[in-house]
Amino acid sequence: MDTFDDDNPFENDIDRVPSETSSTSKVNISAPSSPPPNSARLLSPTSPPNRPFPSPGTNKHPQPNHKSDFCCHRDRWLHSGEDAEILITDAQKTTVNSNTPYITYVIHAETAESRHRYSEFESLRLNLVKLYPTLIIPPIPSKQTIGDYATKQAKAKEDAAMIARRKRMLQTFLNRIARHPILSNEHVFHRFLDGEVSWTEVLHSPPLSLLPKNILKAPSHNTTDQTASPAYAVLPNPTATHPLRNPDQRFIDSEVFTNKFANHLGGPMEKVTRRTLKRWSETAQDYSELGAALNGFSLNESGALAAAMEKTGQAVDATYMSTTRLLQELEQNFSEPLYEYTQFATIIKRLLTYRHQKHVQYEMTQDALEGKRELLEEYEKSEKEAKRLDEALARGRVNGLATGQSEGQEDETPEEPASVHLPPHPGPNPYKRRAPGMGFLNALSYTLHGMMDVDPETARRNGIGKTRETISQLEDARHLTAQDLKYSSSTIQADLDRFQRQKVADLREMSISMARSHRDWCKQNLEAWQAAKKEIEKVPDHPNNTPPPQDAHGTGPSSLRRDSTATVNGR
Repeated sequence: MDTFDDDNPFENDIDRVPSETSSTSKVNISAPSSPPPNSARLLSPTSPPNRPFPSPGTNKHPQPNHKSDFCCHRDRWLHSGEDAEILITDAQKTTVNSNTPYITYVIHAETAESRHRYSEFESLRLNLVKLYPTLIIPPIPSKQTIGDYATKQAKAKEDAAMIARRKRMLQTFLNRIARHPILSNEHVFHRFLDGEVSWTEVLHSPPLSLLPKNILKAPSHNTTDQTASPAYAVLPNPTATHPLRNPDQRFIDSEVFTNKFANHLGGPMEKVTRRTLKRWSETAQDYSELGAALNGFSLNESGALAAAMEKTGQAVDATYMSTTRLLQELEQNFSEPLYEYTQFATIIKRLLTYRHQKHVQYEMTQDALEGKRELLEEYEKSEKEAKRLDEALARGRVNGLATGQSEGQEDETPEEPASVHLPPHPGPNPYKRRAPGMGFLNALSYTLHGMMDVDPETARRNGIGKTRETISQLEDARHLTAQDLKYSSSTIQADLDRFQRQKVADLREMSISMARSHRDWCKQNLEAWQAAKKEIEKVPDHPNNTPPPQDAHGTGPSSLRRDSTATVNGR
């Protein structure tokens, strides 16, 4: 297997501004971005980093908070500087506002209690993704698979192990949001924790009710901005696979590393971890059966042997219990966080895809603007040529009229000027006698010819006006896409840096937790088996053996090691 090189492009250099050279195109993308500096959804460089996973085992303390304006009591509690921990204390089966039973999770945030089902957690996350398309929104546990429903039928939703796992991972999801420097300020999240209003009411009130259908056609810094420029409506809607002419190498490296990270977590590590947990589970089951067998065997014996067998069975039972506890700790503190990070890798891919589409939007708008400018140049060039020809024809008419007047003085015979000033009709004359039965078709042809614009000068001038209007819209659109691209690049890179620090802290905590679990497992087993050893030593030696020789002082057996094979063979 190839080695996994940690050539991570998510650097920890906070002083570096990554968005200054995100594109080599003509527009200055490093210009000041459009969102106001006091926007609650801007990524502030002074925001404290979130605490690592899992929260109980970290040695880091929360950073002091400098926020002074709070939207509600829950916001004040989250930014109080204390160890604010959100807990999911219970999972209950209920039928409130539903015809079928479902599981609701009881959330405690300081003194507030709220109850939400899994679909509402899912809705919260989806709406946070739309509100903050440039941030890494933490994942939630996945839904039940078709296989789960097929094997457990209607009991899939009530599976105790699945519910306990969801409780832990949903609690981690809420605490990750609470410790995020930007997401923790969102009032939608505060209302989710309060439980004072139903989630349906939150969905039908601002800002969620103002979310656009397509976030690519909304400002990156505030997708619910109702005062955004109308030019957003004419922006292109590129696909995720549309190629870039001038890609940003930093984000290409980020995508490559994320793919490698996802393949490593979802491949070897996940397979080995799953296989390890399965074998630990099988081992625990074997210890359980062995302990029961030894305890039953001790009932058929008497004396010291029965006590030794019973103590050995108790040691095996203790090993079973410690192995079960080890299995639970490995699943909670290693397997689940590992699965969570495979989800994080998918989330980062989508985040980079959004930034890629924003970059494609900018290049497509730039291309459209250049094309319209070239078309306008052609129109203006044609207009100049037409004017030059008109001037030449006008000069020719003047000269012709002057010559005609001099010749008319010699010939005084007047000509009929009746039809000189009447322009020819664009169509055939309908009053001319034609074949019978052709009257309707001729009238229709005459009408169509009259409706057609056969004047190239009018068509050219209309094209010039429409092209100039389109160019004005595209210039506005280019400015907006340049600002969105700059904001997306800088904010995504800043959150990737924050995620890298979080990942390092979490993996460190996962490794320490695994080592601690194995150490405790060994300690508990050592104590149980030492107690069993003391009881086993009370069992007398084989009755067919001669008494052990006395030492030189005759005070006890010699220090020679007993031959176990002789005992087995009865010698």
